[in-house]
Amino acid sequence: MMRTLTIKLAAPLQSYGNEATFSRRTSYHYPSKSAVLGMIAAALGYRRDDPRILQLNRLIIAVRIDQPGRILTDFQTIQYDQKHNKRSLSYKDYLQDAVFITAISGDDQQIMTIENALHHPKFQLFLGRRVNVPAGPLHTQVFENSDPVSVLKTYPWQAAKWYQRRVHQDYYSAELITDANLVKSHFTSFVKDNIGSFDENHRWHVYRSVASIRVKLLNKSYQNTEHDIMANI
Repeated sequence: MMRTLTIKLAAPLQSYGNEATFSRRTSYHYPSKSAVLGMIAAALGYRRDDPRILQLNRLIIAVRIDQPGRILTDFQTIQYDQKHNKRSLSYKDYLQDAVFITAISGDDQQIMTIENALHHPKFQLFLGRRVNVPAGPLHTQVFENSDPVSVLKTYPWQAAKWYQRRVHQDYYSAELITDANLVKSHFTSFVKDNIGSFDENHRWHVYRSVASIRVKLLNKSYQNTEHDIMANI
């Protein structure tokens, strides 16, 4: 039997690296699969060279963007030649105030083990980079006999209240990115975020096919505001 686990990812800063150079490190606009699996591996106590990490690639995953992050670019000055006083700049992009709901599916025991580990992690959890710690304990929920896309189509909107109040509509259209075989979509692409190795000396990733769709989420904050206005007329 299959279970699906949802994880709310929220923090002041998040960053999910894609192809980058030393001088410029950008970020996906949503959590990459390797970042989510890396967090799970840390919770389970797997070290970077643990062969069990590769087995996590089998997990089915989808991510819903409930609150898009604003880009913040930080820079550092690196002195690489002290004798000749040579320096260079390194720029890093972060996502500010973003909220994502990720859903992963696997067999019953595996999902329950992962959920328990996320609430009792062996190593520090972080959202992309080590400095990006979650905004408090992770919020998780387990669903029986359901795939990630089905769960995220009906899971309540998790954006911050202040963000929800800015959306003056009954429904919010959220982007949902998932393994391509779970949906029928014309918006498919390849992303390099399956784990090949987390070894610090030879880190590499493998391409996977993903699809993007839009889902409508009820905006309760707008409905409550409209109700209050009508009650005062």
